[in-house]
Amino acid sequence: MKFPAELKYTSTHEWVKKGDDGLLWIGITDAAQDMLGDLVFVGDVKVGQTLKAAETAGVVESVKAASDIYAPVDGEVVAFNDALESEPQQINADPYSAWIFKMKTAASIDGLLDAKAYEAHAADSH
Repeated sequence: MKFPAELKYTSTHEWVKKGDDGLLWIGITDAAQDMLGDLVFVGDVKVGQTLKAAETAGVVESVKAASDIYAPVDGEVVAFNDALESEPQQINADPYSAWIFKMKTAASIDGLLDAKAYEAHAADSH
């Protein structure tokens, strides 16, 4: 399982990176897609919605289960990766290149987990 060091992570299995566009790019981790199995749906993300940290931003569904995706920090959802509507399996193939949504925020991501802390958390939750 991969845990790229340049990313930040949440305890609810989202990865977060600050994009070149100044926005936060959010997806689910390798551990999350592994636990869920083959994804069949990614969506319910509402562009324009303002969320508080830990509020539900969308949902991912697999053949085994459905799971909410959470906002890592306070902010506004400004984009959804439309390609995932027809090809949710992109997340299974490469969870760190298949972002799910982007947020505009003034909040810092410094308080989120680093790769080492998330790897330990993911091992505990498997």
